[in-house]
Amino acid sequence: MPVDTSPRTTTWTRVEGEWLVGNPPLIGPTSHAMWLASMVFDGARWFDGIAPDLDLHCQRVNRSAVNMGLKPIKTAEEIEALAWEGIKKFDGKTPIYIKPMYWGEHGSPGSVVSVDAESTRFALCLFEAPMGGHSGSSLTVSPFRRPSPETATTDAKAGGLYPNSGRAIAEARSRGFDNALMRDLNGNVAETASSNIFMVKDGVVFTPVANRTFLAGITRARVTGLLDQAGFDVREVTLSVEDFMNADEIFTSGNYSKIVGVNRLDGRNFEDGPVTRKALDLYMDWANGRSHSQSGE
Repeated sequence: MPVDTSPRTTTWTRVEGEWLVGNPPLIGPTSHAMWLASMVFDGARWFDGIAPDLDLHCQRVNRSAVNMGLKPIKTAEEIEALAWEGIKKFDGKTPIYIKPMYWGEHGSPGSVVSVDAESTRFALCLFEAPMGGHSGSSLTVSPFRRPSPETATTDAKAGGLYPNSGRAIAEARSRGFDNALMRDLNGNVAETASSNIFMVKDGVVFTPVANRTFLAGITRARVTGLLDQAGFDVREVTLSVEDFMNADEIFTSGNYSKIVGVNRLDGRNFEDGPVTRKALDLYMDWANGRSHSQSGE
């Protein structure tokens, strides 16, 4: 019987010079990306008339493609221009997720397992996606770990990395939590299953040092820089689960929801503290082009 593959929200995809509505069939069972996972993507956001760091997301998807063994066939500037073209197809009210993607169609000559870079294809998918709230997230320490760069393509935003995150979230939710706190193979905190993470202790902001086991995100870098400019002491260091359990505040950063406060880590409850609120204010002021004086600070 036919399978309904239509998306749940308004969706437009640009592929091979054409905008297609819905969920177009772009790969088949012999496509390299479908059975051997040679696919990378990135994600930017449009909301309230702005698309913060869209240029950096377009640049990163090309770096991810190279690291996956693919060949970028669009410049970052071309991808950005197409994104703005696609944004105009929506109602101008609902937030949008902007997803440029590369994937391999064929294996390389002589070895079907590695991808043939010359077979790289590109698509740009935009779909409606509400932003969600900024506080109240709960975390639990996951039994699953982030891979090391020797074991996976951790230097790319690769689709093949996400089943591991997906099972971590599913396991966390089965125990009543929203998301999972993930460690690296050495047992140090890396990130959540879907975002980067910060903690605050005695007014100092800490975030796990970028050790190539997780994607040190664009929003993470933006928040770190804004807090530093605002006079906060921000440190990238190796952090343990115990460090987070003893923190005064915890918050996450990511493109999908930007800044989200954490109110529970396993058996410990947390307040939505002043640094978390300040980080969100600083980010939104920057994204909207407001200076501190303009925002009343």
